[in-house]
Amino acid sequence: MKDFNPHPSIASICDAAAIFTPISEAHRSAALELFSISDASFSSLEEASEALRTFEVLGIEIKPELKDSTCKSVVDALSSASPNSKDLYHALRVSSVLKCEISEEALTGVASRIKDSIKDAKTLLDFYYSIGGLVLIKGQASEVDVLLENADVVFRSVKDLSQSDGKWRYSSNNPESSIYAAGRALETLSGIITLKSSDIDGNLIEALKKDVVKQFDNIKKYDDGAYYFDDQFVDASGYQGAVSATSSVVRGLTSLASAFGNINIPGDKILGLARFFLGIGIPGTGKDLYYQIDALACFDQNRVLVPLILSLLASVLSITSQDKLQVKVTTVLGSTGPSLSVKLMQVFRSGSKDASIINQELKFDPKEAVHILDTLPVGVDVGEYVFAFEIFLSDPEHKKIYVTGGRTKVPIYVTGAVKVENAKVEVLESDTVETEQQLALPGKNDVSLTANHLQKLRLSFQLTTPLQNPFKPHQALLKLRHESGVEHVFVVGNSGKRFEITLDFLGLVESFFYLSGKYNMELTVGDAAMENSFLQPLGHIELDLPDAPEKAARPPAQAIDPYLRHGPKPEIAHIFRPQEKRPPQELSYAFLGLVFVPFLAFLAGLLRLGVNMKNFPTSAVPATFAILFHGGIAAVLVLYVLFWLKLDLFTTLKTLGVLGMLLMFVGHRTLSYLASASAKVKSA
Repeated sequence: MKDFNPHPSIASICDAAAIFTPISEAHRSAALELFSISDASFSSLEEASEALRTFEVLGIEIKPELKDSTCKSVVDALSSASPNSKDLYHALRVSSVLKCEISEEALTGVASRIKDSIKDAKTLLDFYYSIGGLVLIKGQASEVDVLLENADVVFRSVKDLSQSDGKWRYSSNNPESSIYAAGRALETLSGIITLKSSDIDGNLIEALKKDVVKQFDNIKKYDDGAYYFDDQFVDASGYQGAVSATSSVVRGLTSLASAFGNINIPGDKILGLARFFLGIGIPGTGKDLYYQIDALACFDQNRVLVPLILSLLASVLSITSQDKLQVKVTTVLGSTGPSLSVKLMQVFRSGSKDASIINQELKFDPKEAVHILDTLPVGVDVGEYVFAFEIFLSDPEHKKIYVTGGRTKVPIYVTGAVKVENAKVEVLESDTVETEQQLALPGKNDVSLTANHLQKLRLSFQLTTPLQNPFKPHQALLKLRHESGVEHVFVVGNSGKRFEITLDFLGLVESFFYLSGKYNMELTVGDAAMENSFLQPLGHIELDLPDAPEKAARPPAQAIDPYLRHGPKPEIAHIFRPQEKRPPQELSYAFLGLVFVPFLAFLAGLLRLGVNMKNFPTSAVPATFAILFHGGIAAVLVLYVLFWLKLDLFTTLKTLGVLGMLLMFVGHRTLSYLASASAKVKSA
């Protein structure tokens, strides 16, 4: 290991330092949330193909009922009398994921229909879906004939849609071109190469390779080293932005690389495209999540352009705890990479142009599959740094498959305990020390000082790192709080290791609103890299300031403590009216008995009059009305009882109104019958 000596000739690369990590469990949770599945089915085969592709890459289990319903939709689409090439493509794509049971005979018929549709294809998407469908059939049933007899003609038809700027048109009748269409075109042409039955014109192949090179004229770059393609185009499927355009190009490039067996694309561009998808986090829509995962899967599953991602298990290292730097190298989906070694090449402080040359190989732990730097380079102290790593493949043949992209720069935050020395507070008069007290920082202090407006207060201390270097924290503040609540905050300046602030009270009397009395002192020293940051009460100082002039500014009103304003209120003790005195229980029972006397007299009267049921109607209809009439009277009596026990007046009146109308109707019919019967008896 070499010493950490600055090398002035190396340019700063701080802006390009960033940490990229493979996809995580959060992507799986997002996929289940963003792709809506209602009644164990998808709204369309296109949505199903995107969702199932995402689930497949992320290793999400597909429920049997979802598989059954989706495979049924696939079979229906493939057996449809007049399907379009887009529906066939998505149906075959879903089938390739779910392994739906489709007979070879059915696939043969589908392949024949797709070949016929290629003859009538006019637009780029017509070719894309048709060629893609044949490629999918070839992967599911190798016995089915999917080879193109006129591959050269089809290739030329697609190639004619290319533009000189690397973009492609969707059709010959539409002058608009886009990068998204270019990616679809490259994937289509790679499919034609796969399905060819005879050689394609070599001039067309060479022209295509030049188109691939021109494609990178449209590439853009972020400061963190991520590359992407941006597209400001709206087609039939909607707005195509950076995520969809870049995903389309990545899919086309990896397909073309697999068809050619190799493709000449700079490694830093491939790694930068992978970093773009790893750096966007989790997209907010299901379609963008599909574009992200599909592009990363294309990088991970092809065998020509596989980027390797260097990530850190922890980007914050403690000197106090002697943490070890651990580096992991995987593919974009987190798979273990090939045999390789990792070297730390450079270390430089963040924001500085000076760097050191390290060139130290990290020790590999095969059990954890991580590369470990046991000790930090000499000279690395508390603060922010950028470490530059480089990946070296052990097998030269792997250079044809894996892309390392040169040096990878990652930010490292080194923390440690900062030492506070020579801390003291003094009262000065004419620059002569009148009172001096030492401080224990951090620690318990209870300083008691007095001063007047002609004196000064000076606070000083030194901060040094574990390597005895000066340390400048993000915050160094001195606060004085008057007993009335008025606060004054001052920034403590520094010169090298020494921090010092001097308060001249003569010049501060107006800022202090001429408030004499007790001021509590509080010191704050803090930084993200300082493990022992502190907010420390120092004690108090008793100030004797002159009386305020007549027109002097008054202290601002102090904010009311939120706890006092919104805290619990005093309990309200409710005073209830005392219960009224009730009569004796015996008197109440006697009154209840008197209430029943009229009812008993009524029953006695009925017996004396000889009441009987001789005139009760015997016919069915009159008897029914008579029963309802007497039942209604009984219901009214029951209603009176319920009103006495629990019903309110309004409910009782509404119910009584309904019963009253019923009694009027059935009573009228009953009395009419009795009157008619009586008249017949008299006439007889």
